[in-house]
Amino acid sequence: MPDRLGTERGLDDALIRVAIEEHQKAALPRLEQLWRYFRNPAEPVGAEGGPSRGWKLAQEAGLPARVTGRGEDTFSLDDRTLSRREVVIENDIAWRVLTMIDFLYGRPVRIASEATDAGLASEIERVLDAVWQASGGLALLQDAALLGHIYGHVDLAVRVDEEALAELAGDDPAVAAAHAIRIEPIDATRGIPLLSAGDYRKLDAYLVHFERELNEVERTDRAARAKRLFGRERTNPRPSTRMRRKRGTVTEVFEPGTWRRMEDGEVVAQRESALLPDAVPVVHVQNGSQPFRYSGLSEVEALIPLQDELNTRLSDRASRVTMQSFRMYLAKGLDGFDRVPVTPGTVWSTDNPDASIESFGGDGASPSEESHIEQIREAMDKASAVPPLAGGVVRAKVGNLTSANALRITLLSLLAKTARKRVTYGRGMVQASGLVLDALAAAGVLLTSERQRALRVAWPDALPSVPAEDLAAAEAKSALGVGDERVLAELGYGAGDPGVV
Repeated sequence: MPDRLGTERGLDDALIRVAIEEHQKAALPRLEQLWRYFRNPAEPVGAEGGPSRGWKLAQEAGLPARVTGRGEDTFSLDDRTLSRREVVIENDIAWRVLTMIDFLYGRPVRIASEATDAGLASEIERVLDAVWQASGGLALLQDAALLGHIYGHVDLAVRVDEEALAELAGDDPAVAAAHAIRIEPIDATRGIPLLSAGDYRKLDAYLVHFERELNEVERTDRAARAKRLFGRERTNPRPSTRMRRKRGTVTEVFEPGTWRRMEDGEVVAQRESALLPDAVPVVHVQNGSQPFRYSGLSEVEALIPLQDELNTRLSDRASRVTMQSFRMYLAKGLDGFDRVPVTPGTVWSTDNPDASIESFGGDGASPSEESHIEQIREAMDKASAVPPLAGGVVRAKVGNLTSANALRITLLSLLAKTARKRVTYGRGMVQASGLVLDALAAAGVLLTSERQRALRVAWPDALPSVPAEDLAAAEAKSALGVGDERVLAELGYGAGDPGVV
């Protein structure tokens, strides 16, 4: 079918290849670096296939050569780069990111219907809850939030099995939707958007590209590869062939009303959508709003310079402590002092009246060093809006910890940041749920009008709640005419919970 991209069967293959190459060259290295700083994996150090000589953490790449001993890699006359010093890596990024996710999706979230008919609203909520639970539930939302916090954005793909949905059209709508519809998070390393030339917020098409390992073995000719790369035959006695698991590429192309799957460049599946004919079933979620850009703001990127500085100063302090923690002695006029170790109970005697023993070394105080490290930690607190208290570290009295107001004042910046993220992530949940309702209405499983498909997200309180205070708030709202069951549901309570009448 003709479309705006200029070909009869959809997106041009040449454009697909160019988009994938640009993504792999320009975006993928940066995205992988963001993941490595968050994950900070430990990699064995040693020859390939040989015994390991230790471990190396990913964040070590941000340390200067005078700490890591990479003098042979850079032209430098500084002898401090010739040997490796003590390396200290403290990953302050991971716990801050995970704390943000705990505040955002630490408790179940409910998608509420705005339909005026109470019975229809309840049915819509039941169907959507079934779809989200079948797709992963709260774990799905936490995974999507983790990808969004690291890479700056995450996309949600709504996959509809139209044949299965047609077969289950006469069954319970919740059961049919749970079996035929899935919501899948797509991270920025695999998702490639093709934006509209007139509006950066609209998608002309969307690509999902990744590599996978196959259950097949392929053999590579080392000699032929060496000759191709270096123009000469290999001279070492190693085997000329190498066996490894075969790898293949998978590319999915989402266009308005069409989808196709390619493996190693060949189309293996293709279908048209009768339920969502004019929509690209992909919802974009920015972690932090970035105007006029598709990608959002990453929580990891802003912390990388401070993390490198913190690790550098911690490594410097470890080296200083190591050098100064050993007490040394300077002996004058004592024969044999250099041949006998200094141990407790050793008695030294001499007839030389000018003999003396002086000690020096030991760990001395360094207030400026400690102050600098503390200032770096405070800078990371401000950049991330996550104070140590959010991670359970209580350094001083913060008032009555059972009071929600005292905690809100202490965690004010984190709560404000969480509220901003609820706007972007909540909008993504609503849009994905809207695509689900559109497909169900088109299939005749759950008939609704566009106005009846209005939704909102009911977020729980980010702070730990006190049941007595929650029930008191529910009674106050009930006295104002708000339905008891809906109020209790928004607070996370059911009609059969203890203490709920």
